[in-house]
Amino acid sequence: MAFTIKGIVFDMDNTLLHSSIDFGAMKRDIYAFLCDHRILPQGLSMNTHTTSTIIAEAMNTGLLSEELCHAMWDIAKEHEMRGMIGADLEADARELVQRLHGQLILAIVTNNALEAAMAALKENRIAHYFDLIIGREAMGLLKPAPDGYLEVLKRFPQTSPKEWLSVGDAWVDGKASESAGIPFIAYRGDIAKMNSMGVFPFAEIQHIQDVIGYLQPRTAK
Repeated sequence: MAFTIKGIVFDMDNTLLHSSIDFGAMKRDIYAFLCDHRILPQGLSMNTHTTSTIIAEAMNTGLLSEELCHAMWDIAKEHEMRGMIGADLEADARELVQRLHGQLILAIVTNNALEAAMAALKENRIAHYFDLIIGREAMGLLKPAPDGYLEVLKRFPQTSPKEWLSVGDAWVDGKASESAGIPFIAYRGDIAKMNSMGVFPFAEIQHIQDVIGYLQPRTAK
């Protein structure tokens, strides 16, 4: 059976936009906050955790009050807003979304706050090319959980997962996408890191416009 691609889900940071968000500092600040409030223990490995997995650990404890939860997200949002100031598009990203607009369903799934994402996308004048932009407020759990991608599929019930492609630079993008059944293309990703986290992209690209080559009908395995 051959599938014709009907939509693409893009990650945002370092896929469409080259932001300067200091994800390492964000992770450390949130972890320190959670340790200070005795939500998480000291000594978690920062090498294997991302900000989103640390937050998931905190959520799973059942110890986060609503007030502490808001304060935690405020730390993330502060880093995001600061890092999005002056964020430039990745090379050829505008040309790609202009070309695909109206031909395919275009969506973004980002762990960022929607406000920070929209500010950067509007500043770069590409927000209007997308049919759906999912920020963390629309997810139960952040990537690497599949919630954001499942929300995309829910919004477009006339499509199946195999009629989509997902493009992102990080293992969390691949894990979330693959868990939702959407084939994942790694854009300038660390493939060894992805593989070590159980993510096996069906394609790797170095230039964002190379995704065009994967939009033709393909045979299901």
